[in-house]
Amino acid sequence: MVYSFYEIGWFFFIYSFIGWVAEVCTAAYNKKKFINRGFVSGPFCPIYGTGAAAFAVFLPELHGSVFFLFLGGAILASFIEFLTGALLEKIFHRKWWDYSGKRFHFEGFICLQYSTVWGICAVLLIYFVNPFFATFIKLVPGLIGLVLLWGMGAVLALDAVGTALAIWGMQKRMEQISQLTEGMVQVSRLLENAITKRITRRMEMAFPVLEAGELKKQAKPKVKPAVFAAGCSFYKLASLFFIGAFLGDITETVFCLITTGRLMSRSSVVYGPFSIVWGLGCALLTAVLYRIRDKSDSYIFVAGTLLGGAYEYICSVFTELVFGTVFWDYSGFRFNLGGRINLLYCFFWGIAAVVWMKFLYPLLSKWIEKLPEKAGSYSCNLMIIFMIFNCLISALALGRYEERQRGDFTRQQESPDGIDMFLDERFPDERMERIYPNAKIVYE
Repeated sequence: MVYSFYEIGWFFFIYSFIGWVAEVCTAAYNKKKFINRGFVSGPFCPIYGTGAAAFAVFLPELHGSVFFLFLGGAILASFIEFLTGALLEKIFHRKWWDYSGKRFHFEGFICLQYSTVWGICAVLLIYFVNPFFATFIKLVPGLIGLVLLWGMGAVLALDAVGTALAIWGMQKRMEQISQLTEGMVQVSRLLENAITKRITRRMEMAFPVLEAGELKKQAKPKVKPAVFAAGCSFYKLASLFFIGAFLGDITETVFCLITTGRLMSRSSVVYGPFSIVWGLGCALLTAVLYRIRDKSDSYIFVAGTLLGGAYEYICSVFTELVFGTVFWDYSGFRFNLGGRINLLYCFFWGIAAVVWMKFLYPLLSKWIEKLPEKAGSYSCNLMIIFMIFNCLISALALGRYEERQRGDFTRQQESPDGIDMFLDERFPDERMERIYPNAKIVYE
């Protein structure tokens, strides 16, 4: 069953609340008292809502197979849990949960035990729970439901900002802030005293690892890097995105030439040989696998296989939902999942992860860091602007191409739209089919 954005929004808040109740009950059982275990102050755990919303978007097409639905739910939820945990640790320098004491864990962020639970939950949600809630959502008058959704979204956003400020204040108290002006110091204290004091006490009680004493040990003074894009920084990941997008496009082009005898475009955008999927994959895999770059090849291979498969599946569903177009179809391969991923290419992701982290990344990282700081930052900023423009034009061209294929436009108009005229002239069907030879329009 395909759910609307309105229903998915309700699923997010319903399951965020259910997750909060589960966390509070678990904490009450263990601590023998009420503790708000949510990241925000309100009765919501957004990570549960995000996972449930992702299930509703990405998994309904697996409805016909319990096994694949279970597997897809386990991988998708683990993917979200790992990214959330790694992001929170990157921002706040602390783990918000740690499964290191459990068997078959990965960096303490995910473990086999809970991944299995998420897989079972995915089956229950898709087959039973989501249809049950969808029935009740339809009973809410449309306008009232929409107002409630926007209202809860606004309150949750403000709550999240307040919580982030509180934790930021907890960290800043333990750091040297001599670089700030006296006025900025007063503003930060005012914000902390007026908005975040109560939140700070709650967070210290709910998450003992965030106590000021612990944060003091983890506090890292901001030191300006001596080299451009040192470590796993933003500019390092941005540079790797462009390099990966280019190398991925070239690699796929050569692979198709060898296997099919055809020289065809594998680009994701209309200007330049860039594969966005490969670029994002390189940046994402680097950000995720950077912490385990010194692990064994087999360890990195398994992590790359699972992460790459989940990432490619999500990209496939996302592009179909947004553009109404399927850019690749593996239905002809054995052991495929909905034609979106297949076991062979998942293994390729694993091999690519090993080659990337053990050989290519160290080499490219050294080259990137040799760039002058100003020249490197200017170059990255220009490339980012170019790629944003490139992606925007590509999205418009694909949307117009889809309209032409569906027949939802009129070529002869007294006052034709300027953008449509530009897209029709610069990106006719012949050019679009040359850029995207495997693209298939999905007709509903």
